[in-house]
Amino acid sequence: MTQTIVHVMRHGEVHNPDGILYGRLPGFRLSDTGRAQAQTVADALADHDITAVFASPLQRAQETATPIAASHGLPIITDEELIEAGNQFEGLKVAVGDGALRQPKHWAKLRDPFTPSWGEPYLQIAHRMVGVVDIARERARGHEAVLVSHQLPVVTLRRHLEGKRLWHDPRNRQCSLASLTSLVYDGDELVDLVYSEPAGATDPLVRGA
Repeated sequence: MTQTIVHVMRHGEVHNPDGILYGRLPGFRLSDTGRAQAQTVADALADHDITAVFASPLQRAQETATPIAASHGLPIITDEELIEAGNQFEGLKVAVGDGALRQPKHWAKLRDPFTPSWGEPYLQIAHRMVGVVDIARERARGHEAVLVSHQLPVVTLRRHLEGKRLWHDPRNRQCSLASLTSLVYDGDELVDLVYSEPAGATDPLVRGA
């Protein structure tokens, strides 16, 4: 059978001095650290047989994908399905004990953590991410592809592929900044899932990540 690897990558650290949940808001670029993280991953993948690079349309994902695409002489394929999850708290501070979560007017948004009620349904996220993985796997069949996305979409995709429930505790996400969740396929069958942190571990709850 033909082995194909699809590396699903989370973008690097974002410049977010106000610590808001920026979601799909435009204009959020990588920080200096984020750019260094992106380059570190590009260096780690330099000897890999990468034939396709996909990225979310958001600036931070495009900037993360740039050094990887450049090192392999590839264009970045922008795919809307890799975008960050929709969230009604976008633009607000939502850290525990701080900001929007302390305001009663927002509490109704928290009524259903299983869907969730405050944003894009987990199942919808999983389905759109699987769709892009399938496209990337076919395009890079027999080789490797990189998909640059965002923390929640990457985690939701992984939980879906592992047959786990999609709702979860955000504190337990294994998805550091610029991490790789590598899906190994034998033909069309997923045979392995390998998680790695070429740029090091980071706290999944830090805003601006």
